[in-house]
Amino acid sequence: MGEIKQQVIKVGIADLKVVNAPDTIRTAGLGSCVGLVLYDQVSKRAGLLHIMLPNSILSRSDTVNVAKFADTGVKALIEQMGVSTTRLKAKMAGGAQMFQFSSQKDMMRIGPRNVGAIKDQLKLHRIPLLGEDVGGNSGRTIEFDTATSLLHIRTVNAGETIL
Repeated sequence: MGEIKQQVIKVGIADLKVVNAPDTIRTAGLGSCVGLVLYDQVSKRAGLLHIMLPNSILSRSDTVNVAKFADTGVKALIEQMGVSTTRLKAKMAGGAQMFQFSSQKDMMRIGPRNVGAIKDQLKLHRIPLLGEDVGGNSGRTIEFDTATSLLHIRTVNAGETIL
């Protein structure tokens, strides 16, 4: 039998993809954006969503990119996973406060609002959040290994964390 080649599937900003073991899935450029991984340890299937904003009512256009927003993106990722939500688990990273504002207007706190919006969606769909690396003020790159269910997080100027 030939060796199975592992691929790293890249997910862009405001994008989502689903992979099966042995492939890994990665996204970079997580500042105030949040990378949410949903995975099923039974089927070794995982999906990654890179959201930019908490809510699609913030959309300025008629055509909504579902992956851009927490409320529409989580639902779309669940649908693409094709797995019962009772088997799904979640891990996430990102949601940094990238810039300091003299006025702490809530509208400018996109990172923390993204984190809160994703947690609300996970509660709504009864998906347990088993690990998170959120907040701070540094960008992150994350990669999820479908075979081990480990999320590798590289944070600018802070090294690597594994959840």
